Amino acid sequence: MTSRPKRAALYLRVSTDGQTVDNQRLALEAVCEQRGWQVVQVYADNGVSGAKGRSQRPGLDALLKDASRGRFNVVLTWALDRLGRSLLDLLDTLSELETVGVALVLHQQAIDTTTPAGRTFFQVTGAFAEFERGMIRSRVMAGLDRAKARGVRLGRPRTGAKVEATIRARLAAGEGIKKVAKAIGVGNGTVSRIKAEMGA
Repeated sequence: MTSRPKRAALYLRVSTDGQTVDNQRLALEAVCEQRGWQVVQVYADNGVSGAKGRSQRPGLDALLKDASRGRFNVVLTWALDRLGRSLLDLLDTLSELETVGVALVLHQQAIDTTTPAGRTFFQVTGAFAEFERGMIRSRVMAGLDRAKARGVRLGRPRTGAKVEATIRARLAAGEGIKKVAKAIGVGNGTVSRIKAEMGA
């Protein structure tokens, strides 16, 4: 019994409007034809930097949403830097695809997670990425500890007594949290905290 051909999605991206995604598309379509994979959808971000996150890349966002809906089972893209500028970005995307059973092919790097070797490669790089995350966390925590040791107060500055008194008076007069926050120029959370302290 032969396995069903893979349903493929292509992800194309160029950084500037003057560039075209046509060359990427032709190369990836040729890969699919060679392997007998059916291209079911093409996603593109034109003139979008790889440094931008998913929320600023509508093509990538749509691809990941459709992956979770089972529209395809393999994603092809021209190169690693088409998906993201950092290994951490790439691994986050790969993890999201893996969770829903979608493989990833990076054409230029010849990395293919439909194969055991490709999956092993990402398991190894994933371990390094987790190590990098841990190092970043350690540096951040060490920096916070040094700041505390020098007596630096961390977090948002506490609201002044005069402002708090004004907030209390307005709340006591029956004004709502959002109205008070807007009138005084503080966050809703600050007004909510004071209201809770008042027992209101």
